[in-house]
Amino acid sequence: MLDISDIQAAVLRPRPSPYKGEYVVLRINDAAQGREMLHRIIPYVAPAEDWWVPSIPAWLGIVFTYQGLKALGLSQESLDSFPEEFRQGMAARASILNDIGENAPAHWDHPLGTSEVHVALAIYSSDDKSLDTVLERARQSIMDLSQISVVYRQKFGELPEGRNAFGFKDGLHNPYVEGSSNNPPVGSGATIKPGEIVMGYPDETGETATSPEPEILRRNGTFVVIRKFHTRVAAFRKYLHEVATSPAEEELIAAKMVGRWRSGAPLVLAPEQDDSTLGADKSRNNKFGYSDDMKGLNCPFSAHIRRVNPRDALKNDLVAVNLHHFLRRGTNYGPPLPAGVMEDDGLDRGGVFLFMGAHIKRQFEFIQSQWITDGNFIGHGTEQDPLLNNGQGENIFTIPKHPVRRRLHGLPQFIVVRGGEYCFMPGLNALKWLASLGEVAT
Repeated sequence: MLDISDIQAAVLRPRPSPYKGEYVVLRINDAAQGREMLHRIIPYVAPAEDWWVPSIPAWLGIVFTYQGLKALGLSQESLDSFPEEFRQGMAARASILNDIGENAPAHWDHPLGTSEVHVALAIYSSDDKSLDTVLERARQSIMDLSQISVVYRQKFGELPEGRNAFGFKDGLHNPYVEGSSNNPPVGSGATIKPGEIVMGYPDETGETATSPEPEILRRNGTFVVIRKFHTRVAAFRKYLHEVATSPAEEELIAAKMVGRWRSGAPLVLAPEQDDSTLGADKSRNNKFGYSDDMKGLNCPFSAHIRRVNPRDALKNDLVAVNLHHFLRRGTNYGPPLPAGVMEDDGLDRGGVFLFMGAHIKRQFEFIQSQWITDGNFIGHGTEQDPLLNNGQGENIFTIPKHPVRRRLHGLPQFIVVRGGEYCFMPGLNALKWLASLGEVAT
């Protein structure tokens, strides 16, 4: 069993529903004040065992960039023991991630992707009043620390019916981490070894992480990839209207792009029309594979959910799918675009996604570079994920069909990257150790 009393709650437990929250990004200009801030914040960091009955009205998670750990005073020896991708940061690896064109770091919201981002707090609550209470406590914890500054804030909250900005039911699938619960959720899909997500335990290869150093720093910790997206909902609706001959066909094409109907019902189980009962059934809406749909007639090979998680579709290939799973926590920001509107209203809306895993390179970076933006693994050349395409290349989407496939051309860029960071989320004991670095040094 995992030591859930030492693992931050955001790693293993889903957000509340409904949820309200805010991301707060801090810069540390003095190591001693940074450690003092951490001392004050730790009592509000919820462990995984306390997620459902938090002792405070709202709770938070805390992560650090490489520059943030450096600003806290972590030794160079320890800093050097982190993997290269974490030390470099997401912006420096834009070419690997295919973050080009409008997705390039030069267009990101400042200061995301710069050396000014040191600490990020994710504060969750089920209501505005409780959220304001914890935000005030967080503010008080740094208000007399002149060398700690807030450099970025982003409010977030659940949209109606738990949908995302495009109108699809959100947050449906995550793999089950062995040992994280005595009662695995029914229909949760793949089961993975704990070391794939949390350091200090064996992963799918049988290995246990040996970095970063020292052991107390990595034990029960994980990496968190933060990715902010702006969604072009009006463009999505307008494109569907242009390529479809009826409202029903618009819904079908939208489902083909995503791999699910808006209700959450997967295409492989409901290929002809939406099934809201299936979409709402947690014991069934993730209990499926693609082995019976190897021609993609139900769910296209390029559908979003099939690309980011091929499940059993690649079981006869050289790719070990179980090495590329991670946990995903998504939050929405901005108001929904009113139903039926096909012209952009100029408001900012989208999502902030947290991808959690012990191996940034073979989890997030592999999926982003190989499965999302490279179609070779499904025999589609340069065809990209229809939702996450970066606006470069052919911009096509193939829908297998008898007797002749359909190929959509000229897909607009529906989602634009607005920022991102590679972060480290320590366990609670590691947080206490980091807060005492000055004492350790003396």
